[in-house]
Amino acid sequence: MSSAKSTLKVGMLGCGVVGSQVARLLIENKSDLSTRAGATLELVKVAVRDPKSKKYGIKDELLTSDLKSVVADPDIDLIIEVLGGIEPARELILTALKNGKSVVTANKALLAKHGAQLYAAADQANVDLYYEAAVAGAIPILRPLRESLIGDHVVRVMGIVNGTTNYILTKMDENGAAFADALSEAQKLGFAEADPTADIEGIDAAAKAAILAGLAFHSRVTDVDVYREGISKITATDVKVAKAMDLIIKLLAIADVTEDGAIAVRVHPALISRNHPLASVRDSFNAVFVESQAAGQMMFYGRGAGGEPTASAILGDLVAVARHKVSGGLGPRESDYADRKIAKIGETKTRYLIRLNVADKPGVLESVAHVFASHQVSIQTVRQSGAGDKAELIVMTHISSESALSATVKELSKLDSVTDVASVLRVEGEI
Repeated sequence: MSSAKSTLKVGMLGCGVVGSQVARLLIENKSDLSTRAGATLELVKVAVRDPKSKKYGIKDELLTSDLKSVVADPDIDLIIEVLGGIEPARELILTALKNGKSVVTANKALLAKHGAQLYAAADQANVDLYYEAAVAGAIPILRPLRESLIGDHVVRVMGIVNGTTNYILTKMDENGAAFADALSEAQKLGFAEADPTADIEGIDAAAKAAILAGLAFHSRVTDVDVYREGISKITATDVKVAKAMDLIIKLLAIADVTEDGAIAVRVHPALISRNHPLASVRDSFNAVFVESQAAGQMMFYGRGAGGEPTASAILGDLVAVARHKVSGGLGPRESDYADRKIAKIGETKTRYLIRLNVADKPGVLESVAHVFASHQVSIQTVRQSGAGDKAELIVMTHISSESALSATVKELSKLDSVTDVASVLRVEGEI
């Protein structure tokens, strides 16, 4: 540790939407940030793929196309990684850590896939690896889980961690828009990428869920451990039915502990009561709802993406690791002592809302109820609407296992009286 240094030199990998704001704020607020850190923070090198391709808003002499030169430079003390993706980010971060440089990253995909390798490298080099910006942008959620709640037992984490999907579902709920129309609007406004797959299919949220679950339950969780469903199959009818029942559909990242002590981690659309705190989270905002044994229920809310909000979290981490560099200390290490097993989706339990298109004739309800009973899935309520070819049954269940519900739906789809199973949605929380 170079605790005697009065100036800490910072290198940055990447300078896109987030990186450009990090650089701007670091330069503009250099005096305040340096005072808070206890040493002058000086941005000395920024690696981009093509320094001449566009204006980055910083001095040209700071730019380089040689990414490896940033992590190899012996004069650079701290690294900020905002490249995104797996490679070359993984190799560059590992090299930086090996060379004794603390790293601040916003790379959720990398942490969810190779977090254990990065933590081990940081431990071996006796440096910090911080990543608050990897989940929910500006919202401070990882540090509370990693530090503030370390004396408590977290029992559940449930959150809206993807702004694109939340924007789409908000417009479907408020305007009655079809999914495709809401997505198109989100793309026009810059809330969704030209290729929105990572967002609408839950890939982005699953990476964040893995990180949240690992911190909350002191176990290693990777992206492949997360059960994932996106929102592309949600229809305007689903939203309309939910609204009529005073419910709302949200794409939720959920991590909790099963009855036998395993971790269940999942991302999928779910129905929640409009009285639930997460129900009021609109547009591109994010929020994470945490339940713990002693502290009870807490919600962390704010902007979950964007250049400036994410830069705020990155600079907070930068000041923290700089303080450690000055004092000769280190922040929290990886906490994976619990080593809980990962539950399969079939083991999870919740309630369900199933919409069935059925023939409007005697005995239909009886045959449907028999299928539910045969798989020990208890029915809470049944609503019928329409008549003739357009008859519909809306069934709300009591708490059931995913495996039992899946078997029920499979058998229902084979009934002559059931035209099709229009949708199956999980129901979370009290309603």
